[in-house]
Amino acid sequence: MMDLSNLQKKILELMSDGKFHSGNEIAKKLRTNRSNVWGQIKGLSSIGLDVSAVRGQGYRFQSSLELLDQETIKSGLSNNGRENLSDLEIYQEIGSTNSYLMENAANLDNGAVCLAEFQSAGRGRSGRAWISPFAANINFSVLWHYQKGASSIGGLSLAMGVAILRALRVYCITGLGLKWPNDVLYHDQKLAGILIEVSGDSHGPCNVVTGVGLNWHMPDHICHSIDQKWTDMKKVLGSGYPKRNHLVSRLLNEILPILASYDKTSLTPYLEEWRGSDCMINKNASLYWGDRRIYGRVQGIDNDGMIILQTENGKIQRYASGEVSFKYEIP
Repeated sequence: MMDLSNLQKKILELMSDGKFHSGNEIAKKLRTNRSNVWGQIKGLSSIGLDVSAVRGQGYRFQSSLELLDQETIKSGLSNNGRENLSDLEIYQEIGSTNSYLMENAANLDNGAVCLAEFQSAGRGRSGRAWISPFAANINFSVLWHYQKGASSIGGLSLAMGVAILRALRVYCITGLGLKWPNDVLYHDQKLAGILIEVSGDSHGPCNVVTGVGLNWHMPDHICHSIDQKWTDMKKVLGSGYPKRNHLVSRLLNEILPILASYDKTSLTPYLEEWRGSDCMINKNASLYWGDRRIYGRVQGIDNDGMIILQTENGKIQRYASGEVSFKYEIP
């Protein structure tokens, strides 16, 4: 991954309308030359941008870019969301929003939010890379400090799944579901993921970073590099899919209040809502738990957010962690 030059950042802002801009026009506005403009635009392909070059018309991105904007996001916050937001930073590029907040947790207050147009080291569960081209999706993290320790925030990823569903309900999407412990699906295709990271004491002060990645409008030329079923908001809603900044506001309106009260309420207020959207219940599945692979039938979740699995021998087992797959292929 290359670092974006200042000129590239200016080109991105200029071309974000999706219209053609000639090399001469860009060079004149940015006080450089056409050759430099061409070199800088060509380099943007490394962050997943698909640029068209047409003789006599100039350059344009295949689709318009909606860049993240602090004021637009803040203006869309509810009173509750605004009260629980301490800081909102936007980066055009960063290694990982989760890592940034974790590394700077000591200097940040509850409700610090970090967003990025592009993450060079974005990741999901089990250290997998989170594929997200520049300005194509929604990637952000939220920091919260809890005094009762990591033991007080069990099941948080499930509550965050409920928060995302609440934010999406306004768009009247049918077919949304939750996959234990941290995925939001649309007809069994991944739409969003959650990554919770914790540092500190099990029973004392700790820092919790909640990372959210939601597919907004993935360009077609990226599809071949994704190794699972997926979808995005544009595919789900067509031309009526929401503005990126407005969707960020809706997500924060649901996520921030839950984080603010979670050490007091725990998972209890969100259990039935989660269970009502459980897309794996009564399905055969494989659970990857450490080095083991366990086969069984999903029976839902218990009151602590643990997955309940009826294994092949008929036993009912509960697991607090692991990764579940719909695949049920016994070797």
